[in-house]
Amino acid sequence: MSTPRKVTKAIIPAAGLGTRFLPATKAMPKEMLTVVNKPIIQYAIEEAYEAGIREFIIITGRGKVSMENHFDYPYELADTLLKKNKLAELEMVKNTLPSDARMYYTRQGEPLGLGHAVWCGHTITGDDPFAVLLPDDVVCRGKNNGLAEMIKMYEETGKSVVMCEEVPQDRVSNYGILKLAEQGAKGSRLSVNGFVEKPKAEEAPSNYGVVGRYVLSPAHMKVLETVKPGKGGEIQLTDAMAEIAATEGYSGYISTNRRFDCGDKVGFQMANLYFAMKDPYIAERLQPFLNEMATEAAKVCKM
Repeated sequence: MSTPRKVTKAIIPAAGLGTRFLPATKAMPKEMLTVVNKPIIQYAIEEAYEAGIREFIIITGRGKVSMENHFDYPYELADTLLKKNKLAELEMVKNTLPSDARMYYTRQGEPLGLGHAVWCGHTITGDDPFAVLLPDDVVCRGKNNGLAEMIKMYEETGKSVVMCEEVPQDRVSNYGILKLAEQGAKGSRLSVNGFVEKPKAEEAPSNYGVVGRYVLSPAHMKVLETVKPGKGGEIQLTDAMAEIAATEGYSGYISTNRRFDCGDKVGFQMANLYFAMKDPYIAERLQPFLNEMATEAAKVCKM
């Protein structure tokens, strides 16, 4: 078997309408909603860059121009900050995107599903493997960068890799679920021979659910070009993954890092609190308020 190519490209689907966050997302892309002081999408970019990704393909739609502006170098703002000697703020502006990273933007003209959004990046990925990061999923840094581990797995084996978590039985219908080729994990690794998109709890082949990180072989693009619409009438990435799993094999990487679903209002608020409490300046001032709110909530529960 030939040595797999290195994974240096990532697709970030960001064309969704963000209807769960209306009216905030009426004029602002959901991906630009901030967790503390950074937009959601920047967390994904930083995670991928740390994992070795250097080319980013953002799949956009109408009204998403502010994302492009965010990752441009704002020379007027930088000049103003420099003249005012606001050097800390200047560093934040300069480091939004590292100098050796490249951004590409392409539009998904119609909301035809995640599989179609990924396929929209095919002219840029070409014959190379690529990562996919769903920016709604903010994955916290742990002992390891999970995406970096997945890239390492792909480059060792040539098999595509999906990040997964063990999910409660009553929530499997919210996830793409892994079909395991063999029982039990080898450390954080699973051998996979298929996927089922949002099955009923009693029909789920396992309790390992796909979360928003993938490292995919170039063969996925050819399958996505011809795959028929699946569940919900959309082109499902999971359907293409299932076809590739049957021919090339697949791996699962079990993540133990904390993850927040920032496409959900509750997950978004939890992420803000989590990252706020990681900031010493904010945490010192926020903790008394959180204690106060917890006391008030406890009183309401007793009524």
